[in-house]
Amino acid sequence: MSLVLDPAAQDLLFREARTANTFTDEPVSDEQIQAIYDLIKFGPTAFNQSPLRITLVRSQEARERLVQHMHEKNAPKTLTAPLVAILSADNEFQAELPYLLPFFPNAAEVFYSERSEREQAASLNAALQSAYFILGIRAAGLAAGPMTGIDQAAIQKEFLDDDHTVLMVVNIGKPGEDAWFPRSPRLELDQVVTTI
Repeated sequence: MSLVLDPAAQDLLFREARTANTFTDEPVSDEQIQAIYDLIKFGPTAFNQSPLRITLVRSQEARERLVQHMHEKNAPKTLTAPLVAILSADNEFQAELPYLLPFFPNAAEVFYSERSEREQAASLNAALQSAYFILGIRAAGLAAGPMTGIDQAAIQKEFLDDDHTVLMVVNIGKPGEDAWFPRSPRLELDQVVTTI
């Protein structure tokens, strides 16, 4: 018993959780998204920066525009998922640092004055927050279908602006019939961990 998290919660978040490929038509509410965000916003990032931006795609018209920029195998599940989120990194996240890091009010000037520095930091930390978002979806009893088989530049141009870099698209909802592919293998500890 090395883990303090309840075994059922471990299963919900990791062991039994899977990437969903089909969904029921049960809607995902704004209240559920609020609860997910209120949980995942506490995940750690460098300097407490919060570069993740979430664009919820609810309308059919926006969904049809989105799937034009996705791998053909990802398009059908995106058209039928109850909710779709475009996750992106805000490359101008430093504007919020005085609020997010009040004890270091000039952190933006010291570390992120150059656009290239901001883009690198935003990409890494928004990717961390994207992982927290997927776990938050699972914690809400929903399934996530994250996809990177997309034309990121085209989605950025279609839905966002030059200050945002698209990371992935995530389908969200209750898993439907035949939602899961067979579980793929995972590496064992001794293949991953080295002690020095």
